Formats: sequence, structure tokens, C-alpha cells
Amino acid sequence: MKKTKIVCTIGPKTESVEKLTELVNAGMNVMRLNFSHGDYEEHGTRIANFRQVMEATGKQLAILLDTKGPEIRTIKLEDGNDVDLVAGQEFTFTTDISVVGNKDKVAVTYAGFANDLNVGNTILVDDGLIEMEVLATSETEVKCKVLNNGALGENKGVNLPGVSVNLPALSEKDKNDLKFGCEQGVDFVAASFIRKASDVQEIR
Repeated sequence: MKKTKIVCTIGPKTESVEKLTELVNAGMNVMRLNFSHGDYEEHGTRIANFRQVMEATGKQLAILLDTKGPEIRTIKLEDGNDVDLVAGQEFTFTTDISVVGNKDKVAVTYAGFANDLNVGNTILVDDGLIEMEVLATSETEVKCKVLNNGALGENKGVNLPGVSVNLPALSEKDKNDLKFGCEQGVDFVAASFIRKASDVQEIR
């Protein structure tokens, strides 16, 4: 009979042999490594420590590599400062990466941003802290209505729920991360933002 497995994300505070041993004894079965953060030296240390714990405890455990996946992010703002957006105001996203943003406009990292969106679509910024509705699109810009107050910052994630975006399934970073994972002998890959079968085939 299959048993439910407990997957734990491991970071700087839990990567030591001592902490990993405590987690394993508490019931952790799988160590998740989030490749949105950390470098190969850090992840390599966690893998080595986890294997040491496996050997010491005699337990059969697994290592999961979670890819960062494709993403859209805001770019520069004036003086690097967050800007306060107010519900009801208009705000524009642009694909012109030379633009330095302010309370009215910001550039994003995805060149196809304006092409993929239609009037009425929803845009979520910074893990959904700011929600906007698309009012109009042009070749390079998307004009929106801000639906709630919030502070918009540089390098914040931009999500487009329900929109089919043409970002590649794997970035160069993802490819390098997967190569590292294969070299390290990880057991599982959790692929972020998969949209179609060919995305899975590319990862394989």
C-alpha cells in the first residue's frame, strides 16, 4: 500500500546534518531544493548532508529539485524606490526595457507581454498583492486599472492567470540546474509552470 510522503523545503536554517536528522526523525521523506534561490555550492552541501543523514539513519529518502521556471518580472524604478499604487488609477506596463519606471509605468522582462494580453485579463504583481485589469493593449504597452492599493517594487513577479504565454518552458538557468541535478543524482524534478506535453519532453 502506498503511503503519503512528507516533502520539506530545505534552506539555510535547516541544511545542517543535525537539523536534517531532526526532520527525518520527525517524518520527512523528501528534501525539496528550491532552485529559485541559492547557488550550486549551497545545494551541493545540502545534498551531501542529506545523504550523510540517509546513511546514518538507514532510511530510504529522496531529493527533489524544483526548477525556477519561466517568469515575468518588473524592471527598474526611479531611484530603486517602491511606488505606491492606488485603487482606481491607471497604470501601464511596457516591454521597452530602457524605461525607468514610476507611479504610472514600469517595464517588464517579457518581450511578448503586450501580445499575449487582451482587454479584461487580470494581472497580478508581487504574488498577487497588487491586482490589475487590462483596459487596452498596443504593440509594446498594456494599460491597466489598479484594483487595490499596494506598493510596486523592482524585480517583482508578474503573473497572468488564465493567459497562455509564449515563454519557453526552460530558461538557460533551468537547463543548467537540471544538468547539476543529474550530476548530483537527484530523484525527482518538480517542473514549474508547465503548460503542454512538449514542455515535459524538453525537460526530459
